Amino acid sequence: MRNSNVLRVFSAILICFSIIIYNGFDAVSLISESQKNETSIPLNEKSEETEIKELTEIKETLKTEEKTEEVKESKEEKKETVQASSNVKGKIAEKYVSPYSASLSYDKIYIKNSTDLEVNIKTLLTSELSFKVKKNDSPQVLILHTHATETFMETDSDFYTDTYTSRTTDKAKNMVKIGEIVAKNLNENGIKTIHDQTLHDYPNYSGSYTRAAKTINSYLKKYPSIKVVLDLHRDAISGSDGSKQKLVTKINGKKAAQVMIVMGSQSGTVKNFPNWKENLKLAVRLQQNLEKDYPTLARPLSLTSKNYNESLTKGSMLIEFGTDANSLDEAKYSAEMVSKALIKTLNNS
Repeated sequence: MRNSNVLRVFSAILICFSIIIYNGFDAVSLISESQKNETSIPLNEKSEETEIKELTEIKETLKTEEKTEEVKESKEEKKETVQASSNVKGKIAEKYVSPYSASLSYDKIYIKNSTDLEVNIKTLLTSELSFKVKKNDSPQVLILHTHATETFMETDSDFYTDTYTSRTTDKAKNMVKIGEIVAKNLNENGIKTIHDQTLHDYPNYSGSYTRAAKTINSYLKKYPSIKVVLDLHRDAISGSDGSKQKLVTKINGKKAAQVMIVMGSQSGTVKNFPNWKENLKLAVRLQQNLEKDYPTLARPLSLTSKNYNESLTKGSMLIEFGTDANSLDEAKYSAEMVSKALIKTLNNS
């Protein structure tokens, strides 16, 4: 009897334990299911289209950043390669020469007068030119280069190396290229122009102006219709520490080499230049058009006690394009603008 009661109690305990375990598993199952349902509900619902768009934008941003970084690394590698292949000789500094600091000015014409002569810009500007440029088959303009081998930097850089030379006989890189641009634009606009490509400063620099004078006179004799002679040059400015200065301004957001019209006169030791004012009449008109159409492109017009072969005609001008530290592209850009201002000037002669 006693054993029977013990058996009943033990059976009851087993049944209770089974019930507790079973209910416990159900509770865990319910909690698990509840959690599953909660995590399956997004806090901020986004359409599949929105998600794809965002992913695409992220990918494009990453691509752009990678490309920018690659270009930056490429430039740095190129610079390091240049520096490694040759020794850096000096620095290049950008400089801007303001025309507005000139002591002599009138109606957008700025002159640096280095002579003892008195100059009345208004009188020069309102006086008629002694010639008229015609649009026919007869040459009206002669372009040449007394210092044709003057050249520029191949790229826009803040240093130059010991392999750089400021002169070259390569006509695609020296002043002949600049003259080619100006001549092409004048001819395309109906102003018959001859471009002489003689290297007057090669192989000897000394005597360049004498040789250039012979070239000018030979053309004037062959084509008496020529009224304007343009001698295109390039300047050079160096510091005492061996650095070079490039003369730069920005026209329509693009770097351009500043230009300077250089005019001679009968002053000082110059005695064979009675018609210097006739040339200056043309020069001030070009200076004015450059400033009106391309402000800051032209430095102050330089009036000096020199001849520069300008006494050979009444329409001669010497024009400097940048310095030896300017890039060729900057000089070519300036040549395009000078061409347009010159066409405007000659059309109104």
